[in-house]
Amino acid sequence: MATIKRISGALVVGTGMSGVKMNEIVWVGKIGLIGEVIRLEGDDAYIQVYEDTSGLFVGEPIEPTGQSLIVELGPGLLFNAFDGIQRPLEKIREEKGDFIERGVHTVALNREKKWTFEPIVKKGDKVGPGDKLGKVQETPSIVHYIMMPPNMKEGVVKEARKGDFTIEEPVVILEDGREIKMFHKWPVRIPRPSKKRLRPVVPLMTGQRILDFFFPIALGGSAALPGGFGTGKTVLEQTLAKYSLVDVVVYIGCGERGNEMTEVLVEFPELEDPQRGGPLMGRTVLVVNTSNMPVAAREASIYTGITIAEYYRDMGYNTLLLADSTSRWAEALREISSRLEEMPGEEGYPTYLHAKLAGFYERAGRVETLGKGDEQGSVTVVGAVSPPGGDYSEPVTQSTMRVTGALWALDTDLAHRRHFPAINWLRSYTLYYPLIEKWYLENVTKDWSEYRRWAGEMLQRDAELQEIVQLVGPDALHDHERLMLETGKLIREAFLQQNAFHEVDASCPTDKLFGMIKIIRFFYETAEKALKEQTATIETITTLPELEEITRLKELPVDKFNEKVKEIEASLVAKLLGEKKAA
Repeated sequence: MATIKRISGALVVGTGMSGVKMNEIVWVGKIGLIGEVIRLEGDDAYIQVYEDTSGLFVGEPIEPTGQSLIVELGPGLLFNAFDGIQRPLEKIREEKGDFIERGVHTVALNREKKWTFEPIVKKGDKVGPGDKLGKVQETPSIVHYIMMPPNMKEGVVKEARKGDFTIEEPVVILEDGREIKMFHKWPVRIPRPSKKRLRPVVPLMTGQRILDFFFPIALGGSAALPGGFGTGKTVLEQTLAKYSLVDVVVYIGCGERGNEMTEVLVEFPELEDPQRGGPLMGRTVLVVNTSNMPVAAREASIYTGITIAEYYRDMGYNTLLLADSTSRWAEALREISSRLEEMPGEEGYPTYLHAKLAGFYERAGRVETLGKGDEQGSVTVVGAVSPPGGDYSEPVTQSTMRVTGALWALDTDLAHRRHFPAINWLRSYTLYYPLIEKWYLENVTKDWSEYRRWAGEMLQRDAELQEIVQLVGPDALHDHERLMLETGKLIREAFLQQNAFHEVDASCPTDKLFGMIKIIRFFYETAEKALKEQTATIETITTLPELEEITRLKELPVDKFNEKVKEIEASLVAKLLGEKKAA
């Protein structure tokens, strides 16, 4: 009989464990705490326990289950919040109260609710792994496709049933007698297969000007979002969840403060979906693992979230996975590693930290799905990182930057100046732009790259001039350089700053974005011409009321935007180049 031999925090060593497998789930102790086997040594097994081990004692029984850590995939995932090992929080609250008791065993998906199943296949059809068998209207905004599990061999349909069923009732029966239900299980540590990985050539539009214009990410790409305390990581991730042009959002609160996750749980069900109408939770799955929950469950929460995201990708949806934050996950790895007495790497993190992070981010991608046809889906991953003291040289940030395609570097100084989103435009980068540039040129404007280059050069020159100003003051600059400073200020305040809580400015469509940068460049070129022809002085230019109007454009609804821009353009020409030239 398997029993507990040693207890060290979240790590339990069991003896008499011959026959168990790596990553097998076991019930630990008399109350049945959930644990996972992470090392085997002879007859002993090292188990990371996903619950608080207080009160366990040596000699208590351990019961193997024969299964690895799995998630249930089927109707009922959306509009729901789970903990790191996919226990439904609302169901636990109804049954057990506001606090999760230890040893709670419950199924993830509702077994009693009936869903209306409409078959896509018919008798005699040949079906294989990943094929769509039917559909269920999971929420008003998302159709849930019931698929043949990827690990199931092909067969011929004997019966496809139509009507209302629970997820445990068979909806498709094959000629060889196999029954297919509306849900299946999948081990979280194994990536779900696809037919083919595709090049990331389509951008993910986020509604955030600094991201869509300067540092875009491709559908199926990955981005690192590092930032110290108070730089706005959580607000930015929640904004991405609300306004990104994706079908499904999976939000993982990994080791975050309880009050932040409470805000998400309370706020998300109240939010209107700006794309499809109805509540935002209608296309959102929350995986909640707060900082006061057992540390080992943080690691599981990341894999639980990305497996759910891959499941919706396989239906042909574009899915956005937001992990906040992977630093807390890495801290869990470090704690478990130290209890295993493994050789520590840099700053005490395990030497395999980089491999673990790479394995997670490589599950992002745009793919051709496994079923019939050429259907495509994607998982885009944005991982927040919380470097201690904002130090980007620490191991988690460095490892994340090496395996992601975009860096959105949050800056403490910008946050202190109330510039949000506090993304440092001189430190951030994207590797996706050469791949998605063609999309912008074909779908927005052929001038996109030229304006992006010009704005980037202006910000670079502005940063250089700011250093000179701090030493000698603005009066020492030439008029042309002072104009550059004013233009840089406009780009920073009128374009890059964005109010996540403003009903209009929270999200900016691409056409309006380009119109804003276009009017800023128009101001610069008109003022430059006025200085050259001496029809206006730099003092006149920097005190124009039109500058304030340009800054306020971001708060203007799209239907009034173009008219206001034309008005500003006409006013600038009249005031800077004279009435004669304006005519």
